[in-house]
Amino acid sequence: MGMSWDFFVPVCIGDLVKTGGINQYVVQDVVHPKQLPSHLTKFKVALRNQGPLCILEHFDTGYSVLQQCNLVELGVKEDMLEILVQVVSGLAASLPVFLVSTSISAAERKEKLNAVKMSVFLLCKLTETLESYSCRQGIITAPGKGNKKSKAVGEGLMQWDSERESVLQALVQLLQLDIRSLWNLSLVEEEFISCVTCCCYKLLENSTISHVKSKPTRDCIIHLLGVLIKKYNHLLGASVKVIQLLQHFEQSSSVFAQAVSVWSTEYGIRAIIGEIMREIGQKSSEELAREGSGVKAFASFLSELSSLVPELMIPNISVLITHLEGESHTMRVAVCEVLGEILVRVLCGDGLDESGKSDRNRFLDTLQEHLHDTHSHVRARVLQVYTRIVNSKALPLCRYSEVMELAVGRLMDKSINAVKSAIQLLAAFIAHNPYSCKLSSADLKKPLEKETAKLREMKEKVAGKAPVAVIKASELWAAMEPELLVTVRTELEPTSETAKEQQENEDDGDVQEEKEAEDIRATAVKIAQYLRVNKYRSAVRLCVKAHNWFPQSEMFASLATLTPDTLMETLALIFKGSDEDAAELTQDLPPTPQKDGEKDGEDGELKKQEMLVQYLRDTETFALEVERAISVINNMLYWKTTSGIVQEAVQFCVTVCEFSVANSISGVRKMLPLVWSTDSAIKDAVVEAYRRLYLNPQGDTIRIKAQTLVDSLSELMVDASLGTIQCLEEIVQEFFGSGSNLQSTVVQILWERFTGKRETSGLHRRAAVLLLGMAARAEREVVLGNLDTLCSVALGEKVTEDFLLARDTVITICSITDHVRQSKSSPFRLPQDHQLFTCLTQAIAEGVVMEDPYWQSFMEQAVRLIYFLAESPDQLCSWLLQRSARLLLNQIAEGGEVNKDTAQVQDGSQESCEQVNCVCLAQLLALCGCVAFWQVSHLERSVSAELRRRRGETEEREEKEKGPSSKQAANESAMEEELGLMGASAEDTEAELIKKICETELLDEENLLSAFLPLLVKVCSSPGHYSHPQLTTAACLALSQYMMISPSVCEENIRLMFTVLERSSLPVVRANTIIALGDLTVRFPNILEPWTQNLYARLSDEVPSVRQTAVTVLTQLVLKDVLKVKGQVSEVAVLLIDPEPHITSLALNFFNELATKDNAIYNLLPDIISRLSDPERGMNTEDFNTIMKQLFSYITKERQTESLVEKLCQRFRTAKTERQWCDLAMSLSLLSMCERGFKRLQECWECYSDKLTEPGVYQPLLSITGKLRRGAKPQFKAQVDEFEKRLTAVHTKGLENVESPEMEEENQRERSVKKPRTRRAGDSFVTPQKSRNLFFLLATWSIIVGMDFERMSYETPKVTTPIARTSRRARLRN
Repeated sequence: MGMSWDFFVPVCIGDLVKTGGINQYVVQDVVHPKQLPSHLTKFKVALRNQGPLCILEHFDTGYSVLQQCNLVELGVKEDMLEILVQVVSGLAASLPVFLVSTSISAAERKEKLNAVKMSVFLLCKLTETLESYSCRQGIITAPGKGNKKSKAVGEGLMQWDSERESVLQALVQLLQLDIRSLWNLSLVEEEFISCVTCCCYKLLENSTISHVKSKPTRDCIIHLLGVLIKKYNHLLGASVKVIQLLQHFEQSSSVFAQAVSVWSTEYGIRAIIGEIMREIGQKSSEELAREGSGVKAFASFLSELSSLVPELMIPNISVLITHLEGESHTMRVAVCEVLGEILVRVLCGDGLDESGKSDRNRFLDTLQEHLHDTHSHVRARVLQVYTRIVNSKALPLCRYSEVMELAVGRLMDKSINAVKSAIQLLAAFIAHNPYSCKLSSADLKKPLEKETAKLREMKEKVAGKAPVAVIKASELWAAMEPELLVTVRTELEPTSETAKEQQENEDDGDVQEEKEAEDIRATAVKIAQYLRVNKYRSAVRLCVKAHNWFPQSEMFASLATLTPDTLMETLALIFKGSDEDAAELTQDLPPTPQKDGEKDGEDGELKKQEMLVQYLRDTETFALEVERAISVINNMLYWKTTSGIVQEAVQFCVTVCEFSVANSISGVRKMLPLVWSTDSAIKDAVVEAYRRLYLNPQGDTIRIKAQTLVDSLSELMVDASLGTIQCLEEIVQEFFGSGSNLQSTVVQILWERFTGKRETSGLHRRAAVLLLGMAARAEREVVLGNLDTLCSVALGEKVTEDFLLARDTVITICSITDHVRQSKSSPFRLPQDHQLFTCLTQAIAEGVVMEDPYWQSFMEQAVRLIYFLAESPDQLCSWLLQRSARLLLNQIAEGGEVNKDTAQVQDGSQESCEQVNCVCLAQLLALCGCVAFWQVSHLERSVSAELRRRRGETEEREEKEKGPSSKQAANESAMEEELGLMGASAEDTEAELIKKICETELLDEENLLSAFLPLLVKVCSSPGHYSHPQLTTAACLALSQYMMISPSVCEENIRLMFTVLERSSLPVVRANTIIALGDLTVRFPNILEPWTQNLYARLSDEVPSVRQTAVTVLTQLVLKDVLKVKGQVSEVAVLLIDPEPHITSLALNFFNELATKDNAIYNLLPDIISRLSDPERGMNTEDFNTIMKQLFSYITKERQTESLVEKLCQRFRTAKTERQWCDLAMSLSLLSMCERGFKRLQECWECYSDKLTEPGVYQPLLSITGKLRRGAKPQFKAQVDEFEKRLTAVHTKGLENVESPEMEEENQRERSVKKPRTRRAGDSFVTPQKSRNLFFLLATWSIIVGMDFERMSYETPKVTTPIARTSRRARLRN
């Protein structure tokens, strides 16, 4: 019996219980939830017995579960799902045989079709229901991860993941079959397809579908949708649904990118990419700007899709390009990334056709444009895209210079991310460039000029040998045709008899030649030659006569009818001819003097030379851009924005150094001081950079590795400053403390270099000894065990030949002293008679009477070492001074001098001093000052520390001897310790002892140091007599070091020092004196405090080096709170506009540091403004504005702004000149005004309102209203507008003609209170009362105008005289 009904997939589940159409299936029995388990059992039994077609009878059971899903237990639903999966799987297994069968009845087909639709409908709807329940439970139980219930639910969810996968696999198996034949005409109804696709899209809405654990489920969904799109015409629906889901579920972008990629490649449905791209491309900017538009998901989808199938996006890329002009920066980023992927993976290499090259150039031009995008995020991402292109070697060589120039320009970008990306791009350029980076632009200049000259010579040579250019006959004919036609017409016109006779006579000569013609070809050649030399008339006549001579010739046959057209045709045939004729005609031209082979060879050489010159030009351009980039990025190493840029800059320096770029060492050296950075990330980056560059050498053996490491570090040490060496110590010390297997070999190579066993330069010997000193910081024995070697090599007999090597050796030996190692144990010192001190004192003394420019730096380090390492260093130095003075006296005596003792030298006249070698005397005075300085330092550091150490040992020993003390003593000791009194009295006693020694004994008559003090004072106080620069410099420096000894010496000579500071003509003396006075300020602040103004005065010194020194010293004194910050800081502010950039940066650093102190700049600003706007200073307006703009940038707090507004407004009252008013107004406009500040500005109206007639006051105040109006609330905006109206009114009309708000308010109140009166008899005789309002107006007028109120008359004047604004200003000036 055939099936009488059809199952139609309903739009809504409830539709199945309603009465349907003819033969439409309707659910008969909705089973109660309690009875469902028994019905499910029957369903299972039927499935086992009848197979999957049992769904036809038990559909109502499945429908009941679905309909009453909220009432049915979870177990029942899971059982039903399992049954439905088995039904669908069973259908998938049984249908293949049925579908290939040829004898299928309509009833059987309907039966199978209904089974398929029923089972798929129930399975998909139940899956959707369970998915919703799963998501709901996941959201509810997500926070409670610890309880058992959530754990149980979690297990249920995990089970659902596996069940979900089995559902999808069953559907894939079924729909992969060609079940379309079950439908009439193979037209599958849309509702059936929607049922399956809705289930798939429902599963894709799950937020966890993109997780790794969901990959099997995700792949099943993608393949199922792929089958539906390919076989069941779901292409358009899929593209629309993808757009919708992307719009609402941002997390699904990666899933859909993967899905579209699979559909287009594995299923061959490439059209879907075009559909989706068109849908996204048609989105308007306004639509994408709305919240919830899904723009982030669209952008992410496009970016991921381009990484999967970039080649399939090219045909439709034009629809996306339109978004580059839109307002959504997110879409612009996405499109740029798509273009980047296409360029990297498709449009790359040399094998592109013309179309591909055109697309590549178009895409690269588009990317270049967006390097200047208005949004910083776009600029940064485009730079990253370019970095990928360069790393993939997909950028054409011709674009390298252009893109690199743009990247260098982006280093100045305001966006930190853009700057970082630009640095990464430049590093990529250097890592993958095809040029030689090792040469600088200066090195390339000469080779380029040489090769360019060679190319010019070759071109001239080739031009000289070049054959005469042969122009095609057709081209010549086209050029001559118009003129020739005129000649032909003229010749064929009828003429008079006389003209004909003349014509015949003229042509007699030509006719004779023409008759000599032997044949037709010779005549044709002659005609062609006439035409070539512009003898058109002769050619025409010869052609006409040739027809008479050769009437049978085909060449002239057309002239039987003589017309202009036929004659022109014949001439054209003769002139242009066939190819053979042309070849024959060209034989008459001069032959080429070159052979073909020789010509080809020269052409090849010329091309090679042109390529070489072009390569050198490109290399030079590239080198110039690299140098620009290195210069800019080196400055970024000390930016204070974020550590990210500094780290990128460090990484860039490493990259350029690894690729041996010219001048790369400058950045590596510049970043070295960052090892002291407080930011651990920056410090680690620098240490890692140096470890990578210098401490991980490459080589086959340990010896080669050690050699490479020493060479690298030595190159870094050559010409390095003292600061660089100190920074390098940190890194080298870390290497020697790391236990590397290279240590011993490195030390051995360094000793070989120092001792000269290996041939090396003097610079590398000095570098070797300094590196040994750095190694000694980690292991003292490296130097201590080889002191004899150091003394014999560098401090022995040849010491005077190389004082620089001796100095660096002394620095190395210093590394084993307690002062450098900061040891707290018993002091490590060597006896006075040690070979080291014998060598040092002898070298110093002998150097005094030599004129070696490097002796002084050696002497300073040697004296320092003596005080650090020798027992009783004061005795050694006393003997050293005696011997040095004696050697100098001996030198004077040998020169025939009369004065033979030190005292006579000190007291001698100008003549005796002139006979002394000034350089040697200067060196002796420098030695005196150095000894004085280190003697004080020795007392206050070494002696004091040793006294404390011995006292501590004594106290410990006494405590041990006494044993446990009584409880009371213990309590007293604990109390003293808690109050900080323990040991205080003893330390005070020690400090007093040291102070007493400094004040009384160091400069006692018995001490040799005192003998030189009068000489120092005399040299400093008599610059006219002692004019030698080195002598003056040494004397002033030594005197300042003497002044460090005691307050009495300082007080006696402080006036002399400041006189030298102000009057010395030598900049170096003034600079040294500033440094010395800075040290004295730290040591004796009370003595120097009255002289502070003189220190600030040097900030305006005419010499830049002195200003630089002054600002450096004052910065240290102010920031360390040694000097109190006062109004003199305005002198530092002036340096913000100094012509020297370095001084400007120092001044800027001063204020940057000062701004970190609470309210420091805020407190100083009013005084700075007053001083800088003082007419006597004469600073121009532009400079004043520049300084104030920088200083006001430090005012960020609202309370400070409010207070400054009031202070500046009050200063309007005391300001005397118009310029001061303008400066105060400009200062107000530079404040970041807030509502509170604006309110204060309104309250202080009376302070500045009478100055508003001046444009310089009005315009800045008007600009404040413009700033306040931006983004203001309506109520506040109204207040600003009202204030602006008042400003403008007073400016245009004058204060006298504008009523104040108080006056207007009073008038309004009077008008509202006043009532109309009825006149009574006699009213006209009532005396009018004085108006209270009139009294108020006059009082206000007297206050504003400044007139004497008591002298004013209340009578109204007969004639009113307006007060002019000019007279107002005149009164204010007076």
